[in-house]
Amino acid sequence: MIGERIKKLRAQKGYSITELAELSNVSKSYLSYIERNLNKNPSIQFLMKVAKPLDVSIEYLLIGVDQIENQVDGDGEKILDKDWEGLVGKAIEEGIGIEDFKEYINYIKFKIWEKNNKQY
Repeated sequence: MIGERIKKLRAQKGYSITELAELSNVSKSYLSYIERNLNKNPSIQFLMKVAKPLDVSIEYLLIGVDQIENQVDGDGEKILDKDWEGLVGKAIEEGIGIEDFKEYINYIKFKIWEKNNKQY
């Protein structure tokens, strides 16, 4: 599934497999294995590298959707509960930047995906 999504996105962008491999700084043979579903469990580093030139999130590569819908109030504004506000505030106080936070989120999503797609 991941490989099929990458292949489809690559074609939509008009990239050859060689071009995407170069833009992503990944091995052409590894990319080919992923696209042909010979390897169904790519590393988080690989997904991060490939997602960027394809202009998609890692979440999209993993499950085919960009974002889970967030709750909104009557004016269409996103609602962030107090627990989340506190967590984000604490992270900022401790010097965790937005890019660090995004990286943690992607790692957690990958670990959840990996757990749900374990082959026995």
